[in-house]
This record gives sequence, structure tokens and C-alpha cells, in this order.
Amino acid sequence: MIKAGIIGGAGYTAGELLRVLVNHPLVEIAFVHSKSHAGCRVCTVHRDLTGDTDIQFVSKPSNADVVFLCLAHGKSIEFLTENILPGNPKIIDLSQDFRINSVFQLRNMNFVYGLPECNREQIKIADNIANPGCFATAFLLALMPLAKAGLLTNDVHINAITGSTGAGQATTPTTHFSWRSNNISIYQPFTHRHLLEVRKVLENEAGGKLPELNFLPLRGNFTRGIFLSAYTKTDTSAIDELYSRYYEDAVFTHVCRDEISLKEVVGTNKCLLRTEKHNEKILITSVIDNLQKGASGQAVQNMNLMFGIDEKSGLQMKGIAF
Repeated sequence: MIKAGIIGGAGYTAGELLRVLVNHPLVEIAFVHSKSHAGCRVCTVHRDLTGDTDIQFVSKPSNADVVFLCLAHGKSIEFLTENILPGNPKIIDLSQDFRINSVFQLRNMNFVYGLPECNREQIKIADNIANPGCFATAFLLALMPLAKAGLLTNDVHINAITGSTGAGQATTPTTHFSWRSNNISIYQPFTHRHLLEVRKVLENEAGGKLPELNFLPLRGNFTRGIFLSAYTKTDTSAIDELYSRYYEDAVFTHVCRDEISLKEVVGTNKCLLRTEKHNEKILITSVIDNLQKGASGQAVQNMNLMFGIDEKSGLQMKGIAF
């Protein structure tokens, strides 16, 4: 059994991670850390786990084989600076702290970018993983085949809408129910922080510089999921074959011929892709669950690879399509 610990156990990503791990056949939860909830049962915060576990939050981590850092952006570096985890566990960080700068010199740690569809072999031998961002995951899976084939030569236009859980659990003026319900808004147009990691990965796939990536992220009036559409000009017509070949070994990313919708992936670790050719343009649609393939599910997928077990273990869940 893999002993897993969680730092920052009270938020959305930790709750979703626990939902997966309590049902994982090869995982034992060693501890769930939360300073503010220490001594309370986990299911008093994550009510959907009532009857599934009686584990309590703790104020100090204990020995584990792998530790998931479910902390706010900037807090993972702070935590690792101030704490030494007992037992020298593998680390999977769900924040953005090591996605761009992968070296943490203070602890002599190197982080591998945890997108299995492009880094599977490096993940298998890694000690530390920087889990990708949710928008970045949907974005990269939509465009990596084009980048690899050298077909990202013209400006790319991307529009993506995300559920409210993507903003985290803390209430803000743009996340509470009264504002979000029956409402849609744009935020961080052309400047979203995930663009940095997207450009880094795509340039590595393409082997050079990219054209302009025009990204318009939207806040949706639903709770979970990301629906992304991207289009660009390209000369090739064999798009379906290109995508199918690129993802032929991917266990959670599927290229579909029919139209795709968000509810098909909510609650799962899947990404569904669809390509369409419109004269000289190609349109790619990409759908994921921002808490699963965009966060906690992908973290478990990375853990499975790191420990040499079935990549799909604990993650074979059905979407809620109706």
C-alpha cells in the first residue's frame, strides 16, 4: 500500500483528492494536515465523505510515501522552506509554485511538470511533480499535437469557460452564489497566469518560438468543468489522424468524432477533444473537469506513474452526462 499524506486538507482540491484516494485500491491515507481544523474529523469539512472515512485533520505531518501539497499559490514554497517532511516522501505540488521554475534550491529539489500526455517517462522516475494548472491542462491537450507537428505557425485564439470551483473555496466578490448565478464574466484577458506554463510546454513540443496565443478566460455560472475552444490557420487536412496518433497511448485523453459537452467529463479524469476543419482554419474543442484532470485526478494519475502501478488505478469513474 502507498501511504499518502495531504498538506492543506480543507480546500476543494484536497476534498476531491480525498474522494479519489479513499477509494483507491492501493492507497492508505497516512494523514490530512490542516492547522485550522486539527482534531476535527475530515468528513465535518468534506461532508461528501461522511461514512467513507473517520480520519481526523492533524496539525503536523507524519511519515508517508507521497505527500500532496494542496496549498494556495505561493504557499508551497513557504511550507517547504519552513518544514522538512518526515521520511523523505515523493511530493506532488498542486499549486503553480514549481511549474515555471522547477528547481527549489533551498532543499535541492527538482520538479517535473506533471502532464502525462507529454512527460510520462520523466514522471515515472521523478521524486517531485509540479501538477499542471487546470486551464493549462485543457489548453495544452488541445494544442500539443499541432505544436509537435510544427503546425502552430499562425496566431491562436482561445476561449475557455470554467466553473466556480476553479477559484478555490474562499469566498470573493466574484465567486459567491448571488454574483455567479445566472452570470458570465471575463477575467485576466490575454494575461492569465497559466499562459506561462502553456508557452513553456508548447515551445518545447514545437522546438522553437510560438506565434501569439490570444487567451480569453471566462467565469461560468456552474461549479465544475472547463470548456475550451481554440482555432488557428493551418495547411494540413489530416487533423483527425494527427490527433489520434498523438494520443494513441493516452489512457484518459480521447479524440472524438461527435460533438462533445462538458457533462461527459465532470467527475472523471478524462479529457475529450474534437477537431473540425473550416476552410483554412482548424477548430479544437477540449473539455475537462477542473478538479479532476485539471487538479486532483491528474495528481493521482501522476502518483500512479511514480509508483509503477496501473495509471488508471482509482480513477476509472463515469461522467455525469444526464
